[in-house]
Amino acid sequence: MPKEKAHHSEFDIRFFESVLRRSPNYTNAVEILGGLYTRQGRIADGLRMDRRLVRLQPANATARYNLACSLALRKRKSDALRELRQAIELGYRDFDWMQQDPDLEALKGHQGFQALLELLKAPS
Repeated sequence: MPKEKAHHSEFDIRFFESVLRRSPNYTNAVEILGGLYTRQGRIADGLRMDRRLVRLQPANATARYNLACSLALRKRKSDALRELRQAIELGYRDFDWMQQDPDLEALKGHQGFQALLELLKAPS
């Protein structure tokens, strides 16, 4: 990552961490911080934020999808597949992105992942 971009990311992380210290349940900040951590390679911290967002918004399909991505990055395949299924059941529908999302690379050869793609591709 270029030095200037890394500097901006660190600034953003510090900013959103300070927002969460003042407003721990501010879901937009939790979601943004999770993405920032993950992009910085801080996968465990990103996973922590994704879990937090799912606790705050258990019916949020995108939050479940992001949690699945973090779990896949940690090589927790069965947990990631479970969260992906939840995301789909809650209304996640972006078949094309799910198929190409690099965060899900660890799952792509897994039979369960292929079954979820078929489920997503099937007409509702």
